Amino acid sequence: MSEIICGDTLSEMKNMASESIDLVITSPPYNLMNTTSTSMKSGTSSKWKNNAIQNGYKSHKDSMKREDYVNWMRDCITEMFRVLKPNGAIFFNHKFRVQGGLMEGHPFLEGFNVRQMIIWARAGGFNFNETYFLPTYEVIYLMPKTPKGKDAFRLKKGANRKTDIWRINQEMKNPHPAPFPVELVDNILTSCEGNVVLDPFGGSGTVGVSAKKNGWNYILIDNSDEYCNMAKNRIENSSHKVNKGKDD
Repeated sequence: MSEIICGDTLSEMKNMASESIDLVITSPPYNLMNTTSTSMKSGTSSKWKNNAIQNGYKSHKDSMKREDYVNWMRDCITEMFRVLKPNGAIFFNHKFRVQGGLMEGHPFLEGFNVRQMIIWARAGGFNFNETYFLPTYEVIYLMPKTPKGKDAFRLKKGANRKTDIWRINQEMKNPHPAPFPVELVDNILTSCEGNVVLDPFGGSGTVGVSAKKNGWNYILIDNSDEYCNMAKNRIENSSHKVNKGKDD
């Protein structure tokens, strides 16, 4: 049974049963507005005036203190692992940033099991800063609940032929400020066994669109009524269901 839940993601995940989810696919807010760069801050550059992400999300301004953000991400990932079945896995999309001349890593992953880092190579984009090259990639961490053994997460037969670099164009016709493409989620769902996928940062409903397309049930959580309605309408208006047994 699929559903969209409007509410705080931590609170809603804590209400979910342990070991009830086969897969988590998510892209949380990146905390981009807490930055040493002036070009991304709201109203500081006319060149970015049409870039919706500089204003944050509808119910989240994306400008938490670094320590608060790290703790929040750790709490969220802890709940994701709790609701996962033993043979389940998290596909966690994030990006690296340089802040104040130093690489800003992902300390919220420390202590969690990470099996692989996948590179999502996004085509296109724009760059108004003449001091560095155009960034065109993000990362997806594959994080199985069980590190090894008979219950450990495994890909569907043949899916291991796919490489760890995914060349998938970013979503361009989506009113959400930071959507990821349906093709990216398709690539995951067609590679994995299971029935229920969770996205605790549901946004515009991309995971739900792909789940419907590929024969999965989905649970989406978002704290914005507007995004929840956007996701509902987008999923309802999507079509083209494919065979769940498809491997590529």
